[in-house]
Amino acid sequence: MDRPDLELVLAVRQHGSLVMAARALRVAPSVVTKRLAALETNLGLKLFQRTTRRVSPTAEGDTLCERAVHLLRAFDDVRAELRERQAEPAGPVRLAATFGFGRLWVGPALADFQSLHPGVQVQLQLTEQLPDLAVDGFDGAIWLWNAPNERANEWVSRRLAGNQRVLVAAPDHLQRHGTPRTLQDLVNHSCLVVRENGGGPGQRFDHWRLQSAGETQVMHVPVSGPLSSNSGEMVRDWCLAGRGIMLRSLWDIAPQLASGELVRVLPSHAMADADIHWLAPYRAQTPRRIRLLVDFLVERFRHEPWKPAQRPATSKRAPPGQHQKR
Repeated sequence: MDRPDLELVLAVRQHGSLVMAARALRVAPSVVTKRLAALETNLGLKLFQRTTRRVSPTAEGDTLCERAVHLLRAFDDVRAELRERQAEPAGPVRLAATFGFGRLWVGPALADFQSLHPGVQVQLQLTEQLPDLAVDGFDGAIWLWNAPNERANEWVSRRLAGNQRVLVAAPDHLQRHGTPRTLQDLVNHSCLVVRENGGGPGQRFDHWRLQSAGETQVMHVPVSGPLSSNSGEMVRDWCLAGRGIMLRSLWDIAPQLASGELVRVLPSHAMADADIHWLAPYRAQTPRRIRLLVDFLVERFRHEPWKPAQRPATSKRAPPGQHQKR
C-alpha cells in the first residue's frame, strides 16, 4: 500500500462514487475500479459496499480512511518541514471557520498572511458545524467557542479575541416604540431572535444572558417577538429595517454602528460568552507555517479591531467674550 492507494480510498469515501472519485483524481473510472479491487484483494478485506446509488465504506474501510488521513498529513508535514528548513515556510494549511466571522474577518487576515508567506497555500472552508478536525484533515479552526468537552484532551485551544454580543436597534424603531431603560423593559419589547445551530450547550434562544459592565452576575432575560430566524444575516436585515431589537456580535455590526444605521440599546449590558479561539488537533510537532499563522492571528485580533474607535476627548472652550482663568 502506498500514498496513491490512501488518496484513492479517501476520494471514494468523500464522493461516494467511483466515477466522481476518478474525476477528482483525474484518472479514468476504470482505473479507480481496478486499483480499488486490487487493493481489496491484497488486503483480503472488503473496503466499500457498492449499490446502484452510492459507494459506502465498510467498517474496515472507515478504519483505513481514518488512518489514511493521519498518514497523508504526516507525509505533507515531513515534506513541508524539510522545505521550511531551507527556505520560507511552505505547504498547505487547511482551515475551518464559521460563515459570518470567516467571511468578514478570517478571510482578509488569511489573505494578508499568505502575502507575507507566498509559499503557503491556504484552504479555508466556511461551515456552521465544527468539523472533527483530525478525521476531516483540518490543521485548525477559527471558532466562536472553545473546544467541545469531548475534544478537550485531543485538541489544543488558544484564545484569539473576546466577543461581545450587544443589544442594538435602528434609530427609527426606537423613535416609534421607545428606548428600553432597564432589562425588564425588554420583556415587553419586540425582540428579534436568532436560532442558529452551534450556539453553545444548553442555550435557550429566547433567553438572553446579559451582564452589566464590571459585574459577574448574569441576568437571564426572556424575550419574544413576531420575527425570528436561523439566519443571523436575516435578523440583521430586519433590525436595520426597524423591526425590533437584536442581540448580535460586535464584530458583525461594527460598520452599521459606525455609520449610525444601528445604535446601542442598554449599552452598559452585553453578552460575553463566545470568545474567538484557535482550535487544532494535538500534534507532537506543529509545522512552522502553522505556528506562524497562529501568532499572526493572535496579533491581528488582539485588540479586537471591530471595536469602535475611542474618540479623543475635546477640551471645553470658554464662550465668546469670556476669558479662561489661568
